[in-house]
Amino acid sequence: MEGGGALLKKPFLENGNGAGVSSSPPPPALIFSTFVAVCGSFTYGCAISFSSPAQDGITQDLGLSVAAFSMFGSVLTVGGMIGALFCGRMTAILGCKYTMWLSQVFCSIGWVAIALAPSSWWLDMGRLSIGFGVGFLTYVLLTNCGCSIVFLVGNFISWRTLALMGLVPAILQLVGLFFIPESPRWLAKVGRGKEFEASLQWLRGNNVDISEEKEEIVNTMNFLKEDSDAKVMDLFQKKYAYSLTVGLGLMLLQQLGGSSGVSFYASGVIEKAGFPTSTGTIIISFIQVPSAAAGLFLMDFAGRRPLLMVSAGGMCFCSFLMGLSFILQGLNVLKDLTPILTVLGLTAYIAAFSIGVAGIPWIMMSEIFPMSVKALAGTLVALVNWSSSWLVTYTFNFMLQWSPAGTFFIFALVCGAMVMFTWKWVPETKGRTLEEIHASMAGCLH
Repeated sequence: MEGGGALLKKPFLENGNGAGVSSSPPPPALIFSTFVAVCGSFTYGCAISFSSPAQDGITQDLGLSVAAFSMFGSVLTVGGMIGALFCGRMTAILGCKYTMWLSQVFCSIGWVAIALAPSSWWLDMGRLSIGFGVGFLTYVLLTNCGCSIVFLVGNFISWRTLALMGLVPAILQLVGLFFIPESPRWLAKVGRGKEFEASLQWLRGNNVDISEEKEEIVNTMNFLKEDSDAKVMDLFQKKYAYSLTVGLGLMLLQQLGGSSGVSFYASGVIEKAGFPTSTGTIIISFIQVPSAAAGLFLMDFAGRRPLLMVSAGGMCFCSFLMGLSFILQGLNVLKDLTPILTVLGLTAYIAAFSIGVAGIPWIMMSEIFPMSVKALAGTLVALVNWSSSWLVTYTFNFMLQWSPAGTFFIFALVCGAMVMFTWKWVPETKGRTLEEIHASMAGCLH
């Protein structure tokens, strides 16, 4: 989904001479638009991590059973599935700006419902509403920032206050969207020429010559219009089989490796290990953002494929370490050491996930599918991602009750399978044009 600073990717052009000014500071309008846009991802981060620090407070205050709290935690992903289905159509009709605005309306309603919830029904409806809102949003670094702050602050305030805190980025985006223009690309797509030029000029700055970029955007939108009649069944043609296998495979393995379960219920794992919950979540809060930032750097330095294998391999090792720690705990071996090993494994798992598996599959979705089916493919892989996330988040607490060690050994197997899948199937896309990527993937089918 486009928004703010993500709308425009070409270097600025000055005075019509084609000289890029990427070394100059971006105009204030673009900085403000970017800030408003990423507030949505901050909201997403708050949403997915809220259930972890709030688990003890909610279960004690409202008397929720394991099944009821698992429903509360996982219903976010049900809303996400619904949001992902409608996102593309709503963006095409309303534009990026008003789709983001509507997203935050649902999120705001959800946070208020949770903060004031007298029963589990209100909790579930609020969480479902937030899920529908964040289903319009995509993964970026600010998601990790939201997670980290919720993990940190959740140790010091009540779960109701924490829910109200989730309102802050939602309200900031709701208000900020009134002060920024619609996406220039969407305006060009729907033929609103004067508004398109005004929006592009506002984002680039009044003294910047936008003529070359304007022409390029118009040409791109005209090209996309010609390919906009793709149908769902078009995705299942033989020529897209490789791309679809890679896309769906990465999304399934990303979730079935336990990432959402760990994010949603990290405090439950820490408590199960016998380690102080507040200390453990504070440690986690300080590791997520640096790990994600390191991943952004390493992605262009080392490439998508190697980093994905290292990230999944790290998750495999950490899952095995946590499983082994719980086995030793059950045998009363190294009783003083096993809680520390579990939290170290959990923290390293989250760091390994943030470095690669968290973001690379989403980035590759924009690279491996041709323009003609990219929107449809994006909807399908998002739906698969949310669906598999629901499966993990709903069953995670039951699996922990069944066997903490068995749970993480299963995740270790899935993460190991992701390493093998990446080695066998996933192409390297770093430093290659879209045409080169698509040609190489098509060649693998012959």
